[in-house]
Amino acid sequence: MAAQVPLQLVAHDVTWQRDVDVAVLGSGAAGLAAAIAARPVRSTLIITKDTLDAGSTAWAQGGLAGVLDPTDSLENHVRDTLDAGAGLCDERAVRQLVAEAPTAIRYLMRLGAAFDPAHSGDGPALTMEGGHSHRRIVHAGGDQSGAEVQRTLDQTAVAAGVEVLDHAFALDLVMGTNAAGQRQAAGVRIAITDAHGAVQSVGVVTARAVVIATGGYGQVFASTSNPPAVTGDGLALALRAGLAARDIEFVQFHPTVLWRGAEPTGQQALVSEAVRGEGAILYDASGQRVMAGVHPLEDLAPRDVVASAISARMAERAAGVDDHVYLDATHMGERFYERFPSITASCRAAGIDPATDRIPVAPAAHYTCGGVRADLDGRTELAGLYVVGEAACTGVHGANRLASNSLTEGVVAGTRLGRELAWELPELVEPEGIDAGHATGLLAPELRVQIRTTMSRHVGVLRRPERLAGAADALADLALRVSLDVEPHRRAFEATNLLTVAAAVVEAARVRTESRGCHRRTDYTEPRPVWLTHLTARLDATGALSVSGRPEGA
Repeated sequence: MAAQVPLQLVAHDVTWQRDVDVAVLGSGAAGLAAAIAARPVRSTLIITKDTLDAGSTAWAQGGLAGVLDPTDSLENHVRDTLDAGAGLCDERAVRQLVAEAPTAIRYLMRLGAAFDPAHSGDGPALTMEGGHSHRRIVHAGGDQSGAEVQRTLDQTAVAAGVEVLDHAFALDLVMGTNAAGQRQAAGVRIAITDAHGAVQSVGVVTARAVVIATGGYGQVFASTSNPPAVTGDGLALALRAGLAARDIEFVQFHPTVLWRGAEPTGQQALVSEAVRGEGAILYDASGQRVMAGVHPLEDLAPRDVVASAISARMAERAAGVDDHVYLDATHMGERFYERFPSITASCRAAGIDPATDRIPVAPAAHYTCGGVRADLDGRTELAGLYVVGEAACTGVHGANRLASNSLTEGVVAGTRLGRELAWELPELVEPEGIDAGHATGLLAPELRVQIRTTMSRHVGVLRRPERLAGAADALADLALRVSLDVEPHRRAFEATNLLTVAAAVVEAARVRTESRGCHRRTDYTEPRPVWLTHLTARLDATGALSVSGRPEGA
């Protein structure tokens, strides 16, 4: 049974309105890059439900992937990305990204990003990560690359005159009709909240261009490396507006997240791919290597392979342990502290010394390869609406993202979009139907824990058909508890969005009867040629989810 979800978010009546050229929803790397590139000639407003620096970008440890080593090549980077994507990448988009990645990295350096220098002093240091055939990862502060990118773009945006609307929750798109008689995004309905999430007022920001850059939906799962704000708001907003979500069954589970107990909640501390790039080895509780013989690259295999191997080994209950394995980086000794200061701090907080102790790790939801269907310029099927960064499905990542391509994609796609909007904006249309007239209610905030627990237990790394069916039923039951009696509040908006996204992910995962990339089914353990295709999820006029794209004979 599939869930029937709300088509609008309930909030108070609209009491204010303002107009800008470009409204950007979200304040991570992609949204900031778009705002900066558009700002010289356009009035640009960043709308963020928290504060400017609260998204996923600041938490990225690995860095940015780009070909800067003369012994590497663009073709190598393209091949590695296509290999990781397991047949579902859009090669044209991959080639665009790879070609522009070095320029994007140098652009950030010109803006003031302080990447770690090479020992030779000639350019930034380059490291290796899983799935890469060459050293091409640029990093900052060892494992604080995302924070440096966020800092750089925050300061640049403010200096450029980009306005920021903090504690502003994007509820739903406002539509209009253009000269061709087509639907067009005309703005977005906004709830202004206090620091605790209580709604203070509701208004409309009209804009010639609305940009969704809200990141992924890692908080759909109970165990995730994502910060609390990553609740799939942009994807849910787009689904309610009738847009297609593509490849959302492909949720990348980072194989090595610091294990802190049997019932993890909230954001989990990431142990970067770069640790294995420095030679760390995975062992089970009995002391046997996890990746030996699994893949030619062993511990540097792509993330989907490593996460699946860890999950399978945990299921074997090696030495009686079924919920974690161990990452051994003790060969680095105290050099670990300097190379990975953030990871060191997280380990020490858990009573672990990574220079002498093996680190307990387990997979956790990390990155969403799918999203709103868009090209690398951010264009979607709806005029006036653009999507960049993790919220978008551009075809770059396919069925599994290559490590450190995400920050690079955010900067490249955001900059491409901002430049396009600086050159030309969509036509001006009048907004229609500003108030939420067809809302069916919200999900109570306390029910979000049931969504997240259901997803982690039943829709994790290894997916069983009976558990997917159980997840669908559980989410459908929760959808019946959506109510107009629930008070509009940030936590209620997030819970409702989580329900919408979770239900869509489950339906797509049920339809794709194969294992490919980071979607692994226990009943179909291998990729099937017939499934070299994309699935798209939509909401119909009643709020029911449908998934299309299933090939004949699948």
